[in-house]
Amino acid sequence: MSEGEFTARINGGVDTLPAAEWDALGHHGNPFVSHAFLAAMEASGSVGGHSGWTPVPITIEGPDGRLAAALPAYLKEHSQGEYVFDHAWADAWHHAGGAYYPKLQISVPFTPATGPRLLTPHPELMLPLLRAAETLCRENGLSSAHATFIEPAQVPVFEAAGWLLREDIQFHWENRDYTSFDEFLGALSSRKRKDIRKEREKAQEGVEIRALTGADLGEEHWDAFWGFYQDTGARKWGHPYLTREAFSLLGQTMADRILLVLAYADGRPIAGALNFIGSEALYGRYWGALVDKPFLHFELCYYQAIDAAIALGLSRVEAGAQGGHKLARGYEPVRTVSAHYIVHAGLREAIADYLEQERAGIAQDQIWLGDRTPFRKT
Repeated sequence: MSEGEFTARINGGVDTLPAAEWDALGHHGNPFVSHAFLAAMEASGSVGGHSGWTPVPITIEGPDGRLAAALPAYLKEHSQGEYVFDHAWADAWHHAGGAYYPKLQISVPFTPATGPRLLTPHPELMLPLLRAAETLCRENGLSSAHATFIEPAQVPVFEAAGWLLREDIQFHWENRDYTSFDEFLGALSSRKRKDIRKEREKAQEGVEIRALTGADLGEEHWDAFWGFYQDTGARKWGHPYLTREAFSLLGQTMADRILLVLAYADGRPIAGALNFIGSEALYGRYWGALVDKPFLHFELCYYQAIDAAIALGLSRVEAGAQGGHKLARGYEPVRTVSAHYIVHAGLREAIADYLEQERAGIAQDQIWLGDRTPFRKT
């Protein structure tokens, strides 16, 4: 089809678009760019309103009027909930007399998980999607566009478009065809095996752990988890990003892609970890607890996730942003990539210089961390 047969649009939200058409664009088994997840963020009020996240998904329609490509995008009035930090860029531009906000964020809200950002089965439409985002910025006075946690296969498209690339490190667990947790432990050094076994034993003392998914999930479980999530959110971010309704909607629309791990003591839930199930990965997202029990965090968030990934035959566990403590528990350093379109030439040049220096440091960090994994050296 020729370029003239396509129509680019800016929409008022993912929930205004046909779910079947959105999902048919292909989300590569990633639950976070599914229509159900993004629409739940909107319907629950987690984005929109006064959240500082205004949904403006960019779509390209084919000659039949159906979606041919899409970009999950948001107008941002701040830099909260992104996990790729550009506060220094915003401050520098403000001091130079510019307005950094609003900006365009191409991502999944509050979710530092790698995944596709250019949703289309037509590779030739990927670059036009980015050009549409650039036009939106230039014609509406936006300072920049930022695509975060891009899956590796799509990074070259952003690079070809001339966007600035930024790198960081996360810690992922890789399933090397393990058939059990003990087999995974067998790949570690003797001391690390012992350490993890002791941690699991102490974490499980006096505790019953239940892993819930699908029809087993009920509102009582979300009520319990909401209490855990509120506590963690208040300590980490000042206030929780997601509303209580978001968890109910996610449970209603994608329960089969959720794994909620709860710890009970004396029949009462005391802690929990929320995971999402993809076609290739298990994604750890939120955790919280009402008690301070040694190693319970590691058990629910990391070891239970490994158990589940092995049982489900998944290739990896992505346990979220940051956290060097994951290294000792078998999670290895992995490069993550974001891409940035900066409208003002002077700001772009300054950021490009900064990123060049930052990349060198990140590369050194990854080598240093990689040498300190707990696996037996061969």
